[in-house]
Amino acid sequence: MQNVFLKRRVLLAAAIVAAVSAGAFLHVASAEEKTDTVVAKVNGQAITEADMRYAENELGGELANLPPEVKRRALAEYLIDNTLFADAAEGAKLSATPEYEQQMGYLKRRVLRELYFNKTLKDTIKEDEAKKIYSDRVAQLKPEEEIAASHILVDSEDKAKELRAKIAAGADFAQVAKENSTDTGSKDQGGVLGYFGHGQMVPEFEAAAFKLEKGQISEPVHTSFGWHIIKVDDRRKKEPPSYEAVKETIMNSLVVRKAQDAATEMRGKAQIEYVDAGIKKQVEEQKQKQEEGAKKPAEAPAAQPEAPAAAPAPKQ
Repeated sequence: MQNVFLKRRVLLAAAIVAAVSAGAFLHVASAEEKTDTVVAKVNGQAITEADMRYAENELGGELANLPPEVKRRALAEYLIDNTLFADAAEGAKLSATPEYEQQMGYLKRRVLRELYFNKTLKDTIKEDEAKKIYSDRVAQLKPEEEIAASHILVDSEDKAKELRAKIAAGADFAQVAKENSTDTGSKDQGGVLGYFGHGQMVPEFEAAAFKLEKGQISEPVHTSFGWHIIKVDDRRKKEPPSYEAVKETIMNSLVVRKAQDAATEMRGKAQIEYVDAGIKKQVEEQKQKQEEGAKKPAEAPAAQPEAPAAAPAPKQ
C-alpha cells in the first residue's frame, strides 16, 4: 500500500503544479450543483462533480491549504491523470490480475463501510442529542474571568518607574506606550493586548494583572521579557463557545460513539478468528487482563476494558 500512496502523491503533486502554473478554473461549484454535472472529459469519459467530491474526501488535508479555485483545478487534474493511468492499466489487461481483484475487494468493503456510516449510522444522529450534550456541558462550566489589558514594556525598573510617574501625573497611557514600549507587537496600538484568561500570559504578568480593577495601573512588574506597566481596560466573564461553533465537533463525536456501539454489537454476534500468531497472542493477553480486572474487590475500581482496534469513522 505504501507504493500506492507514493504514486498518489506523485499524481497529486503534478496536478497542483499544473493548477498553480496554468491558473485555476474560474468557476467554483456551488453546494446546490448536481453531483452528475460534468467537469471534464477524458477521451469521452466524463469526470463529474461526484468524482471531485470523492477525490477531495480521499486526499483530505493534502489540499487543505490551497485556495478554493486552485484546489478545484488540482482535483480535476488529479482525476484526469487518474483516468489516463486507469485506461493504460486496462490496455495492459491489469484488471485481470490477482492484485487487481485483491485491491478491489478491499476497496469494495471500504466503500460499503463508508456508505453504512453515512446512510445508516449518521442518519440516526439527531440534532437534539447534540444540543443536549452542549447544554449539559455548558451547565457544568465554571464561570471564568477574562481581562482586557494594555502594557508598556521597557528594559529597566528605573525606566518603568519614570514612565509610571508620568502616567500618574496625567500623561496618556496609550501615547506613552507608543513612544516608549519595546513590545513591537502592541506599541503601535497603545500597548493594547486585548482579552485574555488565566494561563495565557507568563505567571508574573498574569498575577499582577488579575489583581487590578478596571482602570487601575500596576507598579512595575518584572518578567523574563523586561519590566511592564500594566493597565486593566476591562473585566468580564468569559462566554462559552456558541452551539454553532462546536456543533460539528459534537455531531462527529456522536457518530464515533454510535460506530463504537455498533462495532461492539456486531463483534458480539460475529465469529472472529485471529489466525496471525502475534495478533492472537495480544488479543488473548488483553482478554486475560480484562478478566483479572473483573475479579478485583468491589472497593477497587475494575480495570476498564480496552476497546478493540476498530477503524476510525470515515472522513466526511
